[in-house]
Amino acid sequence: MSKYDIIVLGSGPGGYVAAIRASQLGFKTAIVEKESLGGVCLNWGCIPTKALLKSAQVFDYLKHAEDYGLTVKEFDKDFTKVVQRSRGVADGMSKGVQFLMKKNKIDVINGLGKIKPGKKVEVDGKEYSADHIVIATGARSRELPNLKQDGKKVIGYREAMSLKEQPKKMIVVGSGAIGVEFSNFYNSMGTEVTIVEFLPNLVPLEDEDVSKQFEKIFKKNGINVMTNSSVESVDTSGKGVKAKVKTQKGEEILEADIVLSAVGIAANIENIGLEDVGIVTDKGKIMVNDWYQTNIPGYYAIGDVVPGPALAHVASAEGITCVEKIAGMHVEAIDYGNIPGCTYTSPEIASVGLTEKQAKEKGYELKVGKFPFSASGKASASGAKDGFVKVIFDAKYGEWLGCHMIGAGVTDMIAEAVLGRKLETTGHEVLKAIHPHPTMSEAVMEAVADAYGEVIHL
Repeated sequence: MSKYDIIVLGSGPGGYVAAIRASQLGFKTAIVEKESLGGVCLNWGCIPTKALLKSAQVFDYLKHAEDYGLTVKEFDKDFTKVVQRSRGVADGMSKGVQFLMKKNKIDVINGLGKIKPGKKVEVDGKEYSADHIVIATGARSRELPNLKQDGKKVIGYREAMSLKEQPKKMIVVGSGAIGVEFSNFYNSMGTEVTIVEFLPNLVPLEDEDVSKQFEKIFKKNGINVMTNSSVESVDTSGKGVKAKVKTQKGEEILEADIVLSAVGIAANIENIGLEDVGIVTDKGKIMVNDWYQTNIPGYYAIGDVVPGPALAHVASAEGITCVEKIAGMHVEAIDYGNIPGCTYTSPEIASVGLTEKQAKEKGYELKVGKFPFSASGKASASGAKDGFVKVIFDAKYGEWLGCHMIGAGVTDMIAEAVLGRKLETTGHEVLKAIHPHPTMSEAVMEAVADAYGEVIHL
């Protein structure tokens, strides 16, 4: 039996990062993966979707070339090549993780791993043992009982990014990041898209001002938006799909080629041996403490299988925290109130901290500032004037409670707010930190100035 210090189950952005950090700290490390290194994020999630969205953005630029004083006489899309490019980007990233495994002398064990009592892992009949076993098996597309995925007419995110043919009509169920990103991509490519959301607003976890602006832009781009609505049943017996949608006005029948179910994710905790070892789960998640230890010593869990935001950067941070704690280092518990969320549509959405509604519910007296990109020189020059930056401060102490952005490139800007909040930066300090001109990031400073009644360019 092969013996390791640490075995990691799953090689997504939680697992492979945990394995690399373990190796850096001197642990003899192995990682178990049943498919491709990099997990869903690199192969079927974060990375290939961004490649698809980039193709859509370039196509949109071509459509609006005249807005920039350019004449493009003939252009078209090749849907198959767009998908192939996305797959190529994903393959390249997965090969990058293979290189990192070799560089860090991490043994890669290919196959389906199952944990066993006594700190053992079985992979396709062969046993391995370790002092510490980290479960990082990730998640998959969640299925609703009345919206069963058949992989052809009712699909999840995997099929959505590798379709052989572009559908003429598509219904997207759910308007979280996955739902709106695919809606954006397919709409840009020319598919007629209807998005169905059970809650009153699209991207319902975002600040309400962001949700409302986002919905206006989606509608302006020709996407049919149905909020306060739910898909009750789907008939796939004919050539296409007929979806029965319950709305506030009554029931409607929508016809399409394909239904994309984007109603969240389910953790991969079945058939990996949790019951055999006695590891406690609740509501489909593995229960852990601040250091990702389960109730059974020597077994840990990180990423989408534990409670908290199911985001790649969260899984990576959890993996590093978990392994550094195992190594006896002094580590801080992760602050889940300061996790940035990003949605890569056009326009992008990025946020961190409390929404205005949440801050009011917590009893804070607020200073709220907002700066529209329509007043930004860089945004005007770029032809990207949609959106704004909104900041929320505690009026009493100047604490930066939340930051919410919608616009071009905002996913690259949100880190300023994350870092500022981590360092307990006040509004006054943001105002006095000189921001470069002309940039989109100036809008952060201007929004803060608005909150404090000092805005110059509004």
